[in-house]
Amino acid sequence: MDTALPTEHLERYHSASQRARVATEAWAAANLYCVNCDSPRLTPAPPNAEAVDYHCPKCRDPFQLKGQSKPFGHRILDSAYSKMMAAITSDRAPHFVLLHYVLDQWRVSDVLLIPRFAIPKSAIEKRKPLSASARRAGWVGCNIVLTSIPDDARVHIITDGIPRKPSEARRHFRHVQPLAELSVEERGWTLDVLTAVRSLNRTQFALDEVYAKERELSRLHPGNRHVRDKIRQQLQVLRDKDFLEFLGRGEYRLR
Repeated sequence: MDTALPTEHLERYHSASQRARVATEAWAAANLYCVNCDSPRLTPAPPNAEAVDYHCPKCRDPFQLKGQSKPFGHRILDSAYSKMMAAITSDRAPHFVLLHYVLDQWRVSDVLLIPRFAIPKSAIEKRKPLSASARRAGWVGCNIVLTSIPDDARVHIITDGIPRKPSEARRHFRHVQPLAELSVEERGWTLDVLTAVRSLNRTQFALDEVYAKERELSRLHPGNRHVRDKIRQQLQVLRDKDFLEFLGRGEYRLR
């Protein structure tokens, strides 16, 4: 995998943002591979395809590329709130590829993949409607809150300019792929509980420590009045999906 951004024919573009967009899209078409199967390339989607930039030519998984020159923070700017929520609810969200590049070096620094089944509704943050004077007055966009996506579900493709072996990235993807077997609503609970567990910053933890996150989980799932029961259930799901090991007497360990 080449980390140099292509620079051919960029002189025809006047703005730095246009040149960066063209370069990153060309780089992705030449270098990105599918993590869901063994395809070594992704195929650019047709022009104006909604919310999808690439497809795997073999398994047809959809991918959306988001590139920027600054390291990604806690939030990613995304499209319309209603469309993103509908995509998650109907299980049609794409895999998100987050590409951080160093513009003055024309080099890819980091690439992170968020699997399509690892984005809970709790990670979608509604933005304020556009003002009445805006061209699309009243339009409501959204952010994807990265801190609401557990580290377990973040597949690193390139870190600090060093590409990861495709076999290792695919193995990581396969480890979290059992989450896709859950229904959308159940998966949201599972991801939120896993995020709560990760926030403890401990490899081994007790059930009571997760119970301490009850208020936070109640806020994310206001329709459920039996949050502690749900926490216990989701810890069992995470155990069955090989994310946790149950040690007995209310003690667990992250795998």
